[in-house]
Amino acid sequence: MADAPRLELEHVTCRFDGREVVSDVGFAVRAGEVLCLLGPSGCGKSTTLRVIAGIERQTAGAVRADGTTLSDAATHLPPEARGVGLIFQDFALFPHLTVGQNVAFGLKGPKPEVRARVEELLARVDLAGYADATPHMLSGGEQQRVALARALAPRPRIMLMDEPFSGLDNRLRDGIRDETLQVLKEEGTAVVLVTHEPEEAMRMADQIALMRDGRIVQKGAPYNIYNAPADKAAAAFFSDINVIPGRVQGALCDTAFGQFLAPGHADGTEVEIVFRPQHVKIDFDRGGRGPNPTPQDGTPARGVVERARFMGHESLVEFRMDFDGGILKATVPAVFLPKPGTPLWLTVRRDRCFVFATKR
Repeated sequence: MADAPRLELEHVTCRFDGREVVSDVGFAVRAGEVLCLLGPSGCGKSTTLRVIAGIERQTAGAVRADGTTLSDAATHLPPEARGVGLIFQDFALFPHLTVGQNVAFGLKGPKPEVRARVEELLARVDLAGYADATPHMLSGGEQQRVALARALAPRPRIMLMDEPFSGLDNRLRDGIRDETLQVLKEEGTAVVLVTHEPEEAMRMADQIALMRDGRIVQKGAPYNIYNAPADKAAAAFFSDINVIPGRVQGALCDTAFGQFLAPGHADGTEVEIVFRPQHVKIDFDRGGRGPNPTPQDGTPARGVVERARFMGHESLVEFRMDFDGGILKATVPAVFLPKPGTPLWLTVRRDRCFVFATKR
């Protein structure tokens, strides 16, 4: 079937020395699609990648490509038989070979065909004319593109990428990411990208699989994961958050900012209301400087400025709140730097809040 997954993991589990480092992981990636394994260091992302590559063998579960089993309890194809490309943070180019020889490494067939494939790929990664250069003559971004061309040369159906952009200068990174993504999609390659950077996952992924302690805790499109996190930790992984406590009564939770809907939580449940700094609104009207809050903003609560910093495209302001003495953060577009000690009234976008049961 044309719509069948290019890569599929089913109930993959890995144990090392009795410790389970990957637990019941499953996902599917289609041709031309990018899935990001996102999570903190040590959560099982790279181990999952090595299982797909065939470098590690899972304890349980199965890995399939185009419906063919690569590894399960009875089968384990070696890495070279899987049609899988690999790109790591260390580009691992051979320093004694030219760029063209690096790209051609491992290709088989008549020399004219190999040469044509090398020239095609170097042109696609914007390095036409660099075939005779050596790696030490190239910048980090150019070396990354050579590594991409080499990984694509044998036309792998699956590309595995482990933190491939983390060694690049920030100013180069976005452009290299976009160029790489375009080439991979044009080739129709199914991509699994490991990263610990939420911004990179949001920028590149069609799907994100958020991992924690060896498990996938949430999976979906970037927009959905960001706007409907599975729990407080998932919300916090993508940005700063504010948290205020509450208790549910009649599917509602009373707070200093008014009542919040808490569907699905029984009466008496202690909850945490989570919201991002960009969804805190400064009610300038009470200072005589702006419009009234809308109904969705709820009840204003007063805070006193602790500090304010300009972050380049927005300002981050921290408030000490009167109602509990806690700190709340708000982001404001452009420059807004009130002096410490300034009292201001805040509201919260209630339609942008998440309510989670308090974990003990």
